[in-house]
Amino acid sequence: MATEVTVPMVGKIVGVNVKVGDKVAEDDQIATLEAMKMEMPIVSPASGVIKEIKVAVGQEVEADAVLAIIE
Repeated sequence: MATEVTVPMVGKIVGVNVKVGDKVAEDDQIATLEAMKMEMPIVSPASGVIKEIKVAVGQEVEADAVLAIIE
């Protein structure tokens, strides 16, 4: 079953810490979001393997946007 990694608020992606095929554990940092002049880590909601990355560094994202898919 696939799990989506989403962002909690509008912001800009300033770092992506994983690539397709990487194994991640629950609470591993997937990316860094800059919002309201603060940087916040976006962490994995589940363990698995990164199947797809849907964002790039510098990209503006909306709240609840999907960053990555974990299987």
